[in-house]
Amino acid sequence: MNAFDSLMGGFANALQPMTLMYGFIGCFVGTLVGVLPGIGPALTIALLLPLTYHVPATGMFVMFAGIYYGAAYGGSTTSILLNTPGESSSVVTALEGNKMARRGRAGPALATAAIGSFVAGTIGTVALTFFAPLVVEAALAFGPAEYFSLMILSLVAVSAVLGNSVLRGIASLTAGLLFGLVGLDLQTGQPRFTFGQTELLDGIEVTIAAVGLFAVGEALYLAWQGKETKAGEVMKVSGSLWLSAQDWSRSWKAWLRGALFGFPIGAMPAGGAELPTLLSYYTEKKLSKHPEEFGHGAIEGVAGPEAANNAAAAGVLMPLLTLGIPTSATAAIMLSAFQGYGIQTGPTLFSQQGSLVWTLIASLYIGNIILLVLNLPLVGLWVKLLKIPPPWLYAGIIIISTAGVYGAGNSVFNVGLLYVFGLIGFAMRRFDFPAAPLIVGLILAPMAEQSMRQALTISMGEWSTFVTRPLSASLMAISVILLVAPPLVRRWQQKRVATA
Repeated sequence: MNAFDSLMGGFANALQPMTLMYGFIGCFVGTLVGVLPGIGPALTIALLLPLTYHVPATGMFVMFAGIYYGAAYGGSTTSILLNTPGESSSVVTALEGNKMARRGRAGPALATAAIGSFVAGTIGTVALTFFAPLVVEAALAFGPAEYFSLMILSLVAVSAVLGNSVLRGIASLTAGLLFGLVGLDLQTGQPRFTFGQTELLDGIEVTIAAVGLFAVGEALYLAWQGKETKAGEVMKVSGSLWLSAQDWSRSWKAWLRGALFGFPIGAMPAGGAELPTLLSYYTEKKLSKHPEEFGHGAIEGVAGPEAANNAAAAGVLMPLLTLGIPTSATAAIMLSAFQGYGIQTGPTLFSQQGSLVWTLIASLYIGNIILLVLNLPLVGLWVKLLKIPPPWLYAGIIIISTAGVYGAGNSVFNVGLLYVFGLIGFAMRRFDFPAAPLIVGLILAPMAEQSMRQALTISMGEWSTFVTRPLSASLMAISVILLVAPPLVRRWQQKRVATA
């Protein structure tokens, strides 16, 4: 069955009333959390992880995808109206978007952001549809040695890319690997790091760790910061929410260029959405026929970065679904959700869970349309939401987290473990340690250990098997480059600045 036929089957499932309902809820909630500063998609999906015990996998992942796409849409609203990006990937949008709002052009700024998000999100989803099966075909040649090298690449990519310091990323990753080894040894059946607690014999629940780190930890950190003052003036949306002919002519090329930046960079193991939005902004500034407007509210400076942001969101799903590599905090939480359902991401996902994957991809097309319809007509509602007192949000997050974890297992021990990870998450945010590598380490540690042992068994204990097999050696080489390149690039930039 080719990609088109599989996609049609996915649409047949995605258009079922219950699946559509989950998609609509995800899009609405995603836009809401994108609008609210400090509440991102990673935190929201982590908060909803306990629902994986009660909701079917297809509906849950359609909702998660809607939240992910919706947050990418909604982040532009706060950037434009409040000059406070809801997500780091929306920082560039604020540069020109808020200036447009201050000039009385908030409507066209919101419109070009929403339409650009739709266009680029659709282009990114089309690319995901037709390129993902090709990546899967190549990855099906993997053996245990290649899988272990792929796990190493996943771990290094997340620890090196997520966060401001490679050393802190590796420290977080190491902690995650240690937590991942808690429980019974799969080979010998001996307990490891359980400290006599029978509740830990099955290992640490990824759901509890993720909710603790991203929801409770984030809420504690935001409350500790004491952000009770107003972040700034919310600009009024005046005038038409539609684009003039000149706005259209200045926006459509920026949308396409932004999509071309966003998807391939988002799909890279060291990708993400921040880099393509910056590249898009500087490209539009160079190519614009109105360069004097940049810094004062140029519409291309909103259209391009927002398109790049949403295309990158589709790109991030490519390595997650085909290789099991998360390249963002949100992707790491979605990986833990797959783990919660007992679903193995990677090359076998398309063959073993084909219906789920193609329904998820089809729902992305539908979600783009839902988000376009939601964003502009409900802009008045999103503006009112910006006035919710932050303490109410923090308290609500902690209450929902506690109730969700306790309700999932009726275990007081799990609630205590939730708050242990909440305190760890708070400390990591306080001292700028990225939390995503810890979650990825927790998930991948048992899988990497199993692949390593299988590879060593096949090779009669020869460790050289990981570097003598061409594909495995290539993945190891990429891991080394990702680990070594960022510090070298920073050192080179520092020398260049010093010389200048």
